Amino acid sequence: MEIERAILNIQDKGALDFVVEARCLTAICRAAEIHFDWKSDIQKRKPVHKIANGQAPRVFRSSLYVGGTAPSRMIQAMFYDEDCIVFDLEDSVSKTEKDAARQLIFCLLRAQRPENKYVIVRVNGIYSAEIDEDLEAIVRARPDAIRIPKVERVEEIEAVDRKITAIEKAAGLPVGEIKIWCNIESYLGILHAREIAKAGPRVEAMALGAEDYTSSIGSLRTKDGWEIFHARNALLLACREAGILAIDSVFADISDGEGLRKDLLMTKNLGFDGKTCIHPFQVEIVNQALAPTQDEINKAIKILETLTQLKNENKGVGLLEGVMIDKAMEKQAKRTLQKAGRIGMLSEEEFCHD
Repeated sequence: MEIERAILNIQDKGALDFVVEARCLTAICRAAEIHFDWKSDIQKRKPVHKIANGQAPRVFRSSLYVGGTAPSRMIQAMFYDEDCIVFDLEDSVSKTEKDAARQLIFCLLRAQRPENKYVIVRVNGIYSAEIDEDLEAIVRARPDAIRIPKVERVEEIEAVDRKITAIEKAAGLPVGEIKIWCNIESYLGILHAREIAKAGPRVEAMALGAEDYTSSIGSLRTKDGWEIFHARNALLLACREAGILAIDSVFADISDGEGLRKDLLMTKNLGFDGKTCIHPFQVEIVNQALAPTQDEINKAIKILETLTQLKNENKGVGLLEGVMIDKAMEKQAKRTLQKAGRIGMLSEEEFCHD
């Protein structure tokens, strides 16, 4: 970017430094009718905080979408209890504000990224006019993951992976540190879910987008959710085969807490790792529903104790409170205790079982 002289009028209303920086850079680019040079020297500064991979929460119960145009909401979102924060450049941002949102998210992650959350940015669609500039900016901002909307084919993710790798190399960043979350939002995405899930080591999660999915098959979206039952199972199975996270769709009615709790019974019983939220009100409900209950923890402990006793007695099966238990139940019991430990419901000694 080469601008010799410019006059910029600023009214000080107490905005944070990263907001002022983002607004100024956006105003300059718009006035000069140019795109920001993400490779420029000014942007080669190191981020204030290290990337959270390896330090982020090891549970992904709640992922909260936050629009990329409102600094106050972006800051507020850092103080909620979501496991993952998803700064959005796609649906919540109008066409005319894409550049401003991109600059704002970039400056935020460089200056004031939340250390205690897994940070994700949802970019615009693979075939959009914004995707290339989104990736140029966001990769350099170094979130934990980039969320790709409306994925339908493995080739799309392979192409995105190559672009991210090229930007990492050009910016001198470790190749592969930024993960990919794939939003599956159509019948084609569901049909190709197995291939997408195994697109490469960057792919960390697939998330169901029920609203667009039901539109693609011509069904009505209901709170009971039976119209997405197959899609949920297909996505979940693909994730389990690939060894990645399975994230359930949003519950669109933010005023219906009881409806969300009912929906979460299906989410939990099917085995999803997490759920996407569209309002802070939903975060606590999701976190609570997707955490093990005390009864589940107690049962898991009893199962492992009983299995240990059976092993010592050279027995393969036994009874616990009138219910037959065997080796097949061990994995689920350990998973329950490990999740409880990661959330902080158990000490390390309590959830570490041989």
